[in-house]
Amino acid sequence: MSTPSPQLAAATRVLSEVFGYPFFRHQQGDIVEHVLLGHDALVLMPTGGGKSLCYQVPAIVRQRAGLGVAVVVSPLIALMHDQVQALAEVGVDAAFLNSTLGADEASAIERRLTAGELTLLYAAPERVTTPRFLATLASLYQRGYLSLFAIDEAHCVSQWGHDFRAEYLELAVLHERFPNVPRLALTATADAHTQKDIVARLQLAQARVFTHSFDRPNIRYRIVERDNPRRQLTGFLAAHAGDAGIIYCGTRKKTEETAAWLSSMGRVALPYHAGLEAAIRRQHQDRFLREDGIIIVATVAFGMGIDKPNVRFVAHLDLPKNIEAYYQETGRAGRDGEPAQAWMLYGLSDVVNQRRMIDESTAEAEFKRVQRGKLEALLALAEAHDCRRVRLLSYFGEPSKPCGNCDNCLNPPEIWDASQPAQKLLSCVYRFAQHGEGSSSARSFGAGHLIDVLSGKRTDKVLANRHETLSTFGIGTELKEAEWRSLLRQLVAKGHVFVQGEFNTLSLGDSARAILKGEQALVMRKPTAPEPAQRKKSRRALSVEALDHDLDTSTALRLVALRTWRRDTAKARNLPAYVIFHDSTLTEIARRAPDSLESLSGITGLGAKKLAAYGDAILSVLAQC
Repeated sequence: MSTPSPQLAAATRVLSEVFGYPFFRHQQGDIVEHVLLGHDALVLMPTGGGKSLCYQVPAIVRQRAGLGVAVVVSPLIALMHDQVQALAEVGVDAAFLNSTLGADEASAIERRLTAGELTLLYAAPERVTTPRFLATLASLYQRGYLSLFAIDEAHCVSQWGHDFRAEYLELAVLHERFPNVPRLALTATADAHTQKDIVARLQLAQARVFTHSFDRPNIRYRIVERDNPRRQLTGFLAAHAGDAGIIYCGTRKKTEETAAWLSSMGRVALPYHAGLEAAIRRQHQDRFLREDGIIIVATVAFGMGIDKPNVRFVAHLDLPKNIEAYYQETGRAGRDGEPAQAWMLYGLSDVVNQRRMIDESTAEAEFKRVQRGKLEALLALAEAHDCRRVRLLSYFGEPSKPCGNCDNCLNPPEIWDASQPAQKLLSCVYRFAQHGEGSSSARSFGAGHLIDVLSGKRTDKVLANRHETLSTFGIGTELKEAEWRSLLRQLVAKGHVFVQGEFNTLSLGDSARAILKGEQALVMRKPTAPEPAQRKKSRRALSVEALDHDLDTSTALRLVALRTWRRDTAKARNLPAYVIFHDSTLTEIARRAPDSLESLSGITGLGAKKLAAYGDAILSVLAQC
């Protein structure tokens, strides 16, 4: 085994002494060493992969070497608060500057910054690029006291990404004014287009790119055809009694209605969206972070930078904008590495609404083209009859094999040759257009009416428009309404049919011609039967929450006692429980049952500061078990 470089050796000591971890995971060590050598880097690492250590460890090493403060650029107030609290727990001097501080508090932090008392400073991009703050950085730079820039959520710089923020475009000034300070740009979600944009806009042409696998094997991906959303959600949540989770909705109204309904059903569910008062949003977010079993029902305004490790599920009641957004949002589940679920309802209205938002936007044609391509990739994931994870990872350029842990792997859907039924459906849409030529009602017929005609139903609307005289009337009696709706949804998803206008009028895409002529076969998934409600957890399972069903009784009881102690300690200190210790650390303590500070010191996640702060209390808890 080769001898580690002085930089890596110093970093490993910090990792062990400060954070309590014996070794770096995956590419963390290479990234840290690269930055400590003064080089720039772009890090692509999944949520929960340990991105923060990639800049926190070098910041501590460089500060100990007299190289000053590391500035962490983040758009997220919640993340700043969370990480500063966690760093304080391990004895690192860190602070943040954001809009939650009063003038006196901000001035005090700025004095600490200029006095060289801070190891890390977190700030939003709009603050970092102000003339006043840049002048402060220039003063530190002249004194050789500016050690590192970390640009978190770097995908925000790209207009092609799912969370573009214009203020990120100004961050190239950091390279221009402080060329000798290493920069580390980090993100969990970036396709090839977005990566190229990050490199160009942040002037990272000379940066080394570190890409770790995007796979989150502990997350089970499930996409379900929308039937009865509340009944389906109730069935899904039955297996998650007592679990923390996030439910995403497409609108503020739906967010509040869903939270109110869940609350009436006995769940602790809190709404979160940009239309709520800031104080209410903070209150709901703090409860989610600090309390067990809270469900946040949110728009996309919630989630980025949320470090709560034991989120057991993320549910989508509406389709996200693209795969990057879906991956980022589902990635908030299972950060602790334990099993978690990503569950999504999906229907025709999702396809229609998403396409309409793109088509009706005022964006440039090229931007619309890219966004349509991203939507089509997401729709392909939703309609897939093969492994979801293979499709998801392929989008990020990562080859993989069937996972055996997504819905399609566990319960392969039936597929069928839908070519002839598709020809009937497309022909009917075509007949509507022909039949209505010259009238004000031309082509103004939606999905319900289409299925009525195919099924041979003589409804008032069918008779009023004389559609019982069409050659396609009644030619589709072999399929049920749900099957026709599933087929139509898949044809719309593939761009063979378009739904347009206020009345969701159907029209044919250019690719429909090949299907009508029999030049293209269509193999599609059959609609699935409604899912049965999942079994509730037993009261004993909820009380122990052992995370590992192989724990013996004594170990499980120690774990319960340790978690109770952690809960009370966190409440007394006004901290999230996971900032005190992660579940994995408590589980290791419960398994080993140490009886001295010396034997406790080898536990993963228990650094020197935490050992001094909590060691005696932990031993006292164990002695009582």
